[in-house]
Amino acid sequence: MFPAICVTNQNLPDTAAFVEWLRDEQRDFFASQGEIVVSRAPGRLDVMGGIADYSGALVLQQPIAEATHAACQLANDETLTVESWQGIESLRFTVSLTDLTGLAYDAARAWFASDKSRHWAAYVAGVWLVLQRERGAVWRRGARLLLRSDVPAGKGVSSSAALEVATMQAVTAAYGIALTPLELAFLCQKVENLVAGAPCGVMDQMASACGAEGELTAILCQPGELLGTVKWPAELAVWGLDSGVCHAVSGGDYGTVRAAAFMGYRIIADVAGLRFETTVMPGRVRIEDIKWRGYLANITPAEFAAKYAAHLPETMSGAAFLQRYQGITDVVTAVEADKIYPVRQAARHPVEENARVQQFTAILKNWRGLAQADELGALMRESHESYTSCGLGAAATDELVELARSEPGLFGAKITGGGSGGTVAVLGRRDAAEAVRRVAAKYAERTGYAPFLFSGSSPGACAFGVLRLRPDEQPVATGARTALSA
Repeated sequence: MFPAICVTNQNLPDTAAFVEWLRDEQRDFFASQGEIVVSRAPGRLDVMGGIADYSGALVLQQPIAEATHAACQLANDETLTVESWQGIESLRFTVSLTDLTGLAYDAARAWFASDKSRHWAAYVAGVWLVLQRERGAVWRRGARLLLRSDVPAGKGVSSSAALEVATMQAVTAAYGIALTPLELAFLCQKVENLVAGAPCGVMDQMASACGAEGELTAILCQPGELLGTVKWPAELAVWGLDSGVCHAVSGGDYGTVRAAAFMGYRIIADVAGLRFETTVMPGRVRIEDIKWRGYLANITPAEFAAKYAAHLPETMSGAAFLQRYQGITDVVTAVEADKIYPVRQAARHPVEENARVQQFTAILKNWRGLAQADELGALMRESHESYTSCGLGAAATDELVELARSEPGLFGAKITGGGSGGTVAVLGRRDAAEAVRRVAAKYAERTGYAPFLFSGSSPGACAFGVLRLRPDEQPVATGARTALSA
């Protein structure tokens, strides 16, 4: 069905292998006629910034070598058929597009959540629903979508974002819907927030869609502004080590800390005398704020310490908070009356993390040699300790951080993403790969778990573009573009 030799626009071996897999093992999934659009979206390594994204911080993200591929072919009926592979395991989902896209977000989210066997499909099928509701797309044809992911799930490297971005890019190219890279990322965030029900910021989707190979993508999360890329000095490199403790952004710890940060902002707004109005949604408020634009990260550490820290309780029950302050400004989390929230530290973290990321960036941009590497490592350790203070640490990631600290050639390490396990980012000399492997070996000896080692990088989805496969013809590669048009 497909040519034996595939040369992609990026000459990536995993894409060539994916096309060979389609030809050799998945030919029966697609119709014998009709173009197949292939996209590729990498996971990301959170080097600095992490959970401060939802509070407006600057973040630094690097796309990893592992990616998700999507292959989409339009169908002659209204049926959407999805098959998703990770390793040798696969999941399958089928639905009528008319039935799916007739649902409101709340109803779709509840429907996917009501059956564990199909909840995974919300991250994929939600693309059609979001494109219809946000872009006015009309679906006259269904589709067949085949996915294969090499991004390990539950490791804190944004496997869900890679899935969403790969799907969104393949679908929009197949149907002829033009999106800019930023539009694509924000629509993918809506899929995760409103259909899958996971309260993530847009950092992950932007890193997967807009990242540059081997460079740090600088994103100002207010809500999502690309500030370009930051190049690594020739002497430095970064790796990721998976702790073996599964992380999910929809997990309780992440949601609790996120809500607590917004509780802190609401209390600070009250101390500052900002006006607010309760919206029609229970537990949501709108605050009139010109100075900070609604983001904790726009408060300086000195201002926070001098004016606001003393007014924030270390912990606070949801019931007590709601009785006094009505609600928070976040649109994807809500305060629950029966929970206890770490308000002070959850609010302090993005204020101080934003300052750390700015300092980290300034050092890289004004690099004067390896004498500065310890400064970068110290900032990573401070970030790691702040995660722990919020309640998002884990003994396993602490172990990896300490092991990295003892290895010559390694300068620092920190927990990444949403915390509570997942992957640790390790900074070292560019020739320190063996030191990172020693850390992994020592960790395996102590815990019995051999960490997955993330090494290297790859282009973001929009730099990759799409590959169009036509039966019995040479593949046509569409290169990097600023808009995804058919």
